[in-house]
Amino acid sequence: MTDAEHEALVADVFSAACASRAVLDHVTGRWGVLALVALDDGVFRFNALRRRVQGVSEKMLAQTLQALERDGFVHREARPTIPPHVEYSLTPAGQEVARRLRGLIEVLEASVPGVLAAQSRYDAAKAASA
Repeated sequence: MTDAEHEALVADVFSAACASRAVLDHVTGRWGVLALVALDDGVFRFNALRRRVQGVSEKMLAQTLQALERDGFVHREARPTIPPHVEYSLTPAGQEVARRLRGLIEVLEASVPGVLAAQSRYDAAKAASA
């Protein structure tokens, strides 16, 4: 595919065949969201990022970072030292995505009291109808 043909593609996330679906999955999966927003705070080494994103396994974080790097959202810089020194940061595209995800997280965090109340009402109604 030529660059011109590539640029002419129209992304449609609602189309089953669209490549944007895989990218959306990488970005909006639990670990993708958290890794991107954490990296929006600055450059991290792998283990520091893993400590920041509590609960993620080493394997899942590595897979997530690799997918986000492949998609052009994360930059991985490896310095040839012993032991190897690897740092992760966001690309400009990654910064844009992380800013938007941070806004979503802020809305969700502010909504937690209402969500918990809604869950209690729902659970009580379900229990009463059972």
